Amino acid sequence: MSDHSDERATMIAAGDLQEFAPRGREHCRRHPSALTLQLRRLQPASELCSSDGAAGLVGSLREVTIHERQRESWQLRRGVSDVGEEVDYDEELYVASNMVIWSKGSRSQASAVYKAFTVDSPVLQALWCDFTIPQEKSEKADGSDDIVEKCICILQNSCINVHSIEGKDYIAALPFQVANVWPTKYGLLFERSSSSHEVPPSPPREPLPTMFSMLHPLDEITPLVCRSGGIFGSARVQYVADYTLRIVFLSAEPSIVMTYDTVQSLHTVWVLRRVKPEEQNTVLKFSEQMGTPPHVATSSSLTAHLRSLSKGDSPVGSPFQNYSSIHSQSRSVSSPSMQSRSPSISNMAALSRSHSPALGVHSFSGVQRFNFSSNTQSPKRHSITHSPNSTSSDSFLIPETEPIVPELCIDHLWTETLTNTREKNSQASKVFITTDLCGQKFLCFLVESQLQLRCVKFQESNDKSQLIFGSVTNIQAKDAAPVQGIDTLLVLEGSGNLVLYSGVVRVGKVFIPGLPAPSLTMSNQMPRPSTPLDSVSTPSKPLNKHLGPLEEGVLLSPVPELRDSSKLHDSTYIEDCTFQQLGTFIHALRDPVHNRVTLELSNNTMVRITIPEIATSELVKRCLQGVKAILPKEIAVQMLVKWYNAYNAPGGPSYHSEWNLFVTCLMNMMGYNTERLSWTRNLDLEGSLSPVIAPKKARPSETGSDEDWEYLLSSDYHRNFESHPIAKALRLDPLEVLALKDDFSQSLSLDSSTLLFTHIPAIFFVLHLIYEELKLNSLMGEGIRSLVVLLVQLARDLKLEAYIDYYYRDYPALVKTSRQTCVIDQVQTGFMHHPSFFSAEPPSIFQWLSSCLKGEGVQPYPYLPGICERSKLVVLSVALYILGDESAVSNEASHYLYKITSGQRKHQIEQDDNRCGFRHRTSVSSLAEKLVIWMTKVGFTLRDLESLPFGVALPIRDAIYYCREQPASDWPEAVCLLIGRQDLSKQACEGNLQKGKSSVGPVLSSDIPSGTESEEDEDGMNDMNEEVMSLIWSEDLRVQEVRRLLQSARPVRVNVVQMPEASDHEYIEEKENRLLQLCQRTMALPVGRGMFTLFSYHPVPTEQLPIPKLNLTGRAPPRNTTVDLNSGNIDVPPNMACWASFHNGVAAGLKIAPASQIDSAWIVYNKPKIAELANEYAGFLMALGLNGHLTKLATLNIHDYLTKGHEMTSIGLLLGVSAAKLGTMDMAITRLLSIHIPALLPPTSTELDVPHNVQVAAVIGIGLVYQGTAHRHTAEVLLAEIGRPPGPEMEYCTDRESYSLASGLALGMVCLGHGSNLIGMLDLNVPEQLYQYMVGGHRRFQAGMHREKHKSPSYQIKEGDTINVDVTCPGATLALAMIYLKTNNRSIADWLQAPDTMYLLDFVKPEFLLLRTLARCLILWDDILPDSKWVNSNVPQIIRENSISLQATELPSSEDLSLETLAQAHVYIIAGACLSLGFRFAGSENLAAFKCLYKYATDFLKCLSAPTASITGHYNLETCLSVLLLSLAMVMAGSGNLKVLQLCRFMHKKTGGEMNYGFHLAHHMALGLLFLGGGRYSLSTSNSSIAALLCALYPHFPVHSTDNRYHLQALRHLYVLAAEPRLLTPVDVDSNTPCYALIEVTYKGTQWYAEATEELMAPTLLPELHLLKQIRVKGPRYWELLIDLSKGTNHLKSILSKGGVLYVKLRAGQLSYKEDPMGWRSLLAQTVTHRNSEARAFKPEAISAFTSDPALFSFADYFCKPTVSMGQKQEILDLFSSILYECVTQENPEMLPTYIAIDQAVRRLERREMSETFELWQIKLVLEFFSSRSHQERMSRNPNRGLFMNSEFLPVMKCTIDNTLDKWLQAGGDVSLHSYLSGQPTEESQLSMLACFLIYHSVPTPGQLAAGGLEGSMNFSELLLKFKQLNMPVRALLRLAPLLLRNPQSMVL
Repeated sequence: MSDHSDERATMIAAGDLQEFAPRGREHCRRHPSALTLQLRRLQPASELCSSDGAAGLVGSLREVTIHERQRESWQLRRGVSDVGEEVDYDEELYVASNMVIWSKGSRSQASAVYKAFTVDSPVLQALWCDFTIPQEKSEKADGSDDIVEKCICILQNSCINVHSIEGKDYIAALPFQVANVWPTKYGLLFERSSSSHEVPPSPPREPLPTMFSMLHPLDEITPLVCRSGGIFGSARVQYVADYTLRIVFLSAEPSIVMTYDTVQSLHTVWVLRRVKPEEQNTVLKFSEQMGTPPHVATSSSLTAHLRSLSKGDSPVGSPFQNYSSIHSQSRSVSSPSMQSRSPSISNMAALSRSHSPALGVHSFSGVQRFNFSSNTQSPKRHSITHSPNSTSSDSFLIPETEPIVPELCIDHLWTETLTNTREKNSQASKVFITTDLCGQKFLCFLVESQLQLRCVKFQESNDKSQLIFGSVTNIQAKDAAPVQGIDTLLVLEGSGNLVLYSGVVRVGKVFIPGLPAPSLTMSNQMPRPSTPLDSVSTPSKPLNKHLGPLEEGVLLSPVPELRDSSKLHDSTYIEDCTFQQLGTFIHALRDPVHNRVTLELSNNTMVRITIPEIATSELVKRCLQGVKAILPKEIAVQMLVKWYNAYNAPGGPSYHSEWNLFVTCLMNMMGYNTERLSWTRNLDLEGSLSPVIAPKKARPSETGSDEDWEYLLSSDYHRNFESHPIAKALRLDPLEVLALKDDFSQSLSLDSSTLLFTHIPAIFFVLHLIYEELKLNSLMGEGIRSLVVLLVQLARDLKLEAYIDYYYRDYPALVKTSRQTCVIDQVQTGFMHHPSFFSAEPPSIFQWLSSCLKGEGVQPYPYLPGICERSKLVVLSVALYILGDESAVSNEASHYLYKITSGQRKHQIEQDDNRCGFRHRTSVSSLAEKLVIWMTKVGFTLRDLESLPFGVALPIRDAIYYCREQPASDWPEAVCLLIGRQDLSKQACEGNLQKGKSSVGPVLSSDIPSGTESEEDEDGMNDMNEEVMSLIWSEDLRVQEVRRLLQSARPVRVNVVQMPEASDHEYIEEKENRLLQLCQRTMALPVGRGMFTLFSYHPVPTEQLPIPKLNLTGRAPPRNTTVDLNSGNIDVPPNMACWASFHNGVAAGLKIAPASQIDSAWIVYNKPKIAELANEYAGFLMALGLNGHLTKLATLNIHDYLTKGHEMTSIGLLLGVSAAKLGTMDMAITRLLSIHIPALLPPTSTELDVPHNVQVAAVIGIGLVYQGTAHRHTAEVLLAEIGRPPGPEMEYCTDRESYSLASGLALGMVCLGHGSNLIGMLDLNVPEQLYQYMVGGHRRFQAGMHREKHKSPSYQIKEGDTINVDVTCPGATLALAMIYLKTNNRSIADWLQAPDTMYLLDFVKPEFLLLRTLARCLILWDDILPDSKWVNSNVPQIIRENSISLQATELPSSEDLSLETLAQAHVYIIAGACLSLGFRFAGSENLAAFKCLYKYATDFLKCLSAPTASITGHYNLETCLSVLLLSLAMVMAGSGNLKVLQLCRFMHKKTGGEMNYGFHLAHHMALGLLFLGGGRYSLSTSNSSIAALLCALYPHFPVHSTDNRYHLQALRHLYVLAAEPRLLTPVDVDSNTPCYALIEVTYKGTQWYAEATEELMAPTLLPELHLLKQIRVKGPRYWELLIDLSKGTNHLKSILSKGGVLYVKLRAGQLSYKEDPMGWRSLLAQTVTHRNSEARAFKPEAISAFTSDPALFSFADYFCKPTVSMGQKQEILDLFSSILYECVTQENPEMLPTYIAIDQAVRRLERREMSETFELWQIKLVLEFFSSRSHQERMSRNPNRGLFMNSEFLPVMKCTIDNTLDKWLQAGGDVSLHSYLSGQPTEESQLSMLACFLIYHSVPTPGQLAAGGLEGSMNFSELLLKFKQLNMPVRALLRLAPLLLRNPQSMVL
């Protein structure tokens, strides 16, 4: 290499220069509070009051500007967009006084302020930091990664503010003065500023830590641990307490810290990581061992001291003074409960959330202030040991303080070597990490005092566990900055030159247009340590000394640029002296971002410049990458440096010539003389003289260099002539001929001394692979043509015949036969380095695919990692899909590829030529699925697919087409997008949304106001989703009817006829009595309304929830006069409406969907102002609990509500909270409930006066919270509570039944379904005890702690010592039912059998028989059968024989039997059996169960009007009828069945007589269940649901509206816990509206029925999911979609819970069921009939019915519609129309471009205009794919699969190609073919067709033919044998045979 001339400083032009000023500065000026705040701070108070205010003000203003200058600072970073990827603009954080301004913007003009913060005291520092929240802390456990909070931190004197982007604000108080904050990977790192008097630590004290970390603003600040290392593992772990260590740099990736030791003047690098548990222990133990008296100040004292550190010494009196030495005793006094949190910090933290830090301090707990009053007086801080009140013994002191556990640790990595010439102050002023052009990393630090930039190379060890540091290189520099965008760094030399370096290799000087070059005649504006000359030309010896030791091992060879550095520096110095100019010079560099950097100039202005990219054109980038990957690192760096200099010379090349410049530059480096090689000389035919040339010519070369590219630049630019269209058309090459004349005389030879000469073969091979890679991108055609010219030249010079032939076949028109070659001497060829991966046969991706398709064996395909990614993708996908090898994509090292690297490659596993045929291992469908899923995993998208050539893309498209037909429902969104199923991708996309209003989408929120009258809006039912309901019940108005029946907001109609004899007053009373009866019904309506509107509304967080008012007035016709109950004419029960308004509140609250966004504030905001509405609010709270929102209510508020002592509120709150915490055993809630249950309190506790109903609610709450846990203590208490006796003072005497029942239900819930497996409860004898409660007997002695309470019996109620069965039976019965639920335990069930003798029957209340029958059936769950025979089998024989049948008319007479008892027992037992039937088939819509129940219901109705009704009793019959109605409604829940609706409506109208509040309640609950959630919800039969339904539907109904004697009314709402969303609503993905779709549901087989399928028309309620095997959306109208439930039901559950939206997509040509119910109007139905006529029957206009794709519409418009002047185009139009028809009917419109491309290519071939054979290759691949074995097998396995490509199209095309080529052969093509085969030149006109023939028939190259020894063959059979090895098809051989067998005698085949 020419030594010095080469290194003469070349200039690099920097891009656009702009004035720079921080964006924040100007914003600050405009900021309103800035000025006033500053004025106030800068002036003493006295001055402000002084008389001459004006002067003071002016003075202060002047002061302001000075202050501003000093205080402002800013930093820039690469912009981060919201999604998180980097974007190309800067973000700036600007700090001035007490403001921080964060702005974003691409250039100065477009920047905008993003946030501005103003704080109370001056900002010391502001920075960006990301905190990670570990998963335990956050509630969401869905993602496995930690959540990252992006924050901005603002450091003030006493605290640090943290603001996250989401809007959270934290303030953390600082316990010490902070010198510096650093953002790390984990959180923040603080350096404590060490005050002067601490420097010599007093002997008895350990020094205090100086570095601390804070991992999250809410975490404690903890000291940093340091592990400094003995070599032999004897590492010491200790706190970082060395105040001489200062951090100078910290980086997050890699996580390292650089420190500077001020004493030794050394820089050290540490790795920063989380501390290991053993290290924590070491540190903490280490400090405890030193418990000897002199060393009191151990870790505990450290902790205490840390907690006491404050601003005691700061001159300003800080508000923190008063805890200046909080000392260790405070721990024990102030906070016994806080674990490992210091009181000071935590109290501070707690306070600072609400106050500013300064206020918080004085309000510390009084204890502390009292403790330290002695200390705070003293001005100076005492050390702990001397503080006056630490006189207590040390042993006491140490354990009291809990040490702070450290969280981060630093490990020593590297320290720079000591040199003798170290100056004292050589701390690095700037440190950064930079990467050189080959990816090697350097840590650079600038030591300003010595004008040196020291660069240390480091790399990761092989196992990635640690960093290894190399040696140091020094570069003379006054300042430096990294340019990350292009892996270089910018150095400002002492002389004022800007120089670009890559790593430690000098690239060149940077020329900045608009700034004069630096001069040396500066009057000392810059302090210099020595004369300029000295500073520049330091001797280069130390450099080499540093480089010495590592040279051989690592690739740190000294770079040629450094060989002669002294000379180099001198020369630059002398050169600079020639510019004797004055003016500005560059003073410093700052704020490097990507490839932009700011220069500070000497005149205090700043400019921002851009360093140009390495390359802009895609092609050049690819080639550079490839060449870089293959060369040794140091050569690669030099090559890139040369290229960079050439490319970025001032003036720069124009865009189109970037490639030409690259070619010239590369060939020069290979040793070509580009001046004399004709085609490179002509690289710019357009003669665009770039502006560069003139100045270059004008400036004579000082050193007389003849650098090749400088020469080149001064010559004409010439473009590649061959690719010029005119030249192509004329087929002439005049210029080249001229050139040849000059050059024939002497042949050109290569200069073997150049940089890349030895690597030519490697570079050639890499460029060839890039060429193959570009072929796979149809957008890179231009680049391929440019590249092939270069490749041909190289191939010719390397004498690679196979390659030349290969390029000729690809681009016959570009590759001419006569070309100038350059001679490479044989001698020199020996020097060339032939890499091991170089193959004599050119690797061809198309050939490789073709062999795969034909089933021939394939060699591994070479690829360059990171550069040939597409080749890799195509190879692996074909290996997977065609060869069926799944392992191809599963592991990294695939045997279909081998990687090429710059080193020697590891030996490749040679693959035996085992023909990788198609393997029958997996179901083929799964191959397609695997392929599609793998492709999305590697990031392949539809856009990539579109740019693949059509032949290569075909197998992938085939797999996609297959998957589109039969996708799985749970594929991720990316896969669905790739296979083109918008319905699925939208589903997947919705699935990923966070729950919220948005996820329900516009589909399921109705915007249509329902009903025009204003009053209808207040009935609380107007938020239902009309659209879906109108689809479910489309044929009638039943929904309107339900609304009418359930509305309670309008006055009722009181229709009483005035009798003639009645006076007016009596008439009014009569009307009011009638109204009272009607009000019983009105008050029962809200419960049903709550069911109807369940979860149908998303509240607006800024508005209160509308609660419809409960209207208890009436209107009397005809005059519509108001009737009111409050007139005082009749007696109205007190508090009549209080429970009704509670239910009204619950109904309103239950409208809120669980997915709504609600917070504590909104719940409190809804609290009514008026006391009357308190009951409604109580209900509202209960509802929030039932839908899960009450967990968000703050504990403070819960406490607040409970202390008010409002009974209803307590009931609602306790039940709500418990329901929200169902089955969690939550301790806080348990405590809350226990306060209200005397039995759960310790016996000595004070008796609280808890209202009875609240106790009942609390007991049920315990049951809910402990549901299914079988918690022993709870069960024991509840068991005892069932039989709780009345107390002596009349306590527990009223409504005992409901308490006992609640205890029974709660006990049942706690042990739900556990049966006999109650672990650890055998001694409680639970079943026996319950049996005794049920049938009566002697009361057992009360065990347990409460026996004291029950010593004395009640004075009023005389029960004796027997159990009062009337009280305890219901609870015990249901407890047994729930404990043994579904266990089929016969022995327990027999206890519950109804008695079968008259004597025993007399002992049991008939009502209890209902419960027993119900309990027995629930236990024998599997025996329940839906028919009347089974129902009657529950009735004992005695009753069956003697009872009156339900229909009987006259009474049988009998003496010894009590008919009344029998009749009542009969109806109740049947009701119990029917109710159990309702539970068994709840929500199933089982037809048999429905018919059976309906029959009994109608029987009971008849019975009511029969004369025998009086025997049974009206009340009993009404009760049983209500139970039946509820059972019917349970079975048909959510279905809106018409017959049940009619029954309910009939019962609604009955208002007189026996009909009381309870029956109305039951009937309207039945109505609500029937339309549960507006048809979206149904009931579940899980254990938990049955327990909830037992509470809600308990078959004893209240007599009047305040009756809670037997059952607490609030429990009626627990049905919510049994409701589950099961409505599946298909939504058309194109129109986004709900529609009908046919779905097929497959049930799993069970013991009652085999696996069965059922067709349903959705929207429909699905059966319970655990019964189902799969659900599929059936064709033919919609795309099929399968949801497989055997893998798990979570996917479907999430769909149902988000509104049940299932996106479906209409297939082409189909209409929806709404538009075309019978399917006669669909377009396919019409077109199929004319299938026999030609394709012309398809009118382009009709396309709109087939597709919604606008591109296809336009295609039909422009290409398929005939115009007036048609001519012969009609045939093409017809072809296009039929192709379009084919594509849309077969639903693969993406094949349209393929069809057209094939057609166009064939036409071009017919016209013989094919200049490149690219398309022919594609057609060949298409044909081979369709005839491949794998495709044939797929078709045979799935014959009815849609046709992927029209079966008639391809054969026609194939035929046309064959004919065209055969015609060419006959018309003289055989001559040129023969001359090709025999190796003679062919005539030019035939070249293109010949190449087409060779490609299409896969003719081997002449070389291969010669090797095959085909010359001597005599006949065809011999040829066949010999060709067997060459894999040549027979049809091609038939055409070649005449030529090969041509001998003079015979020309016969």
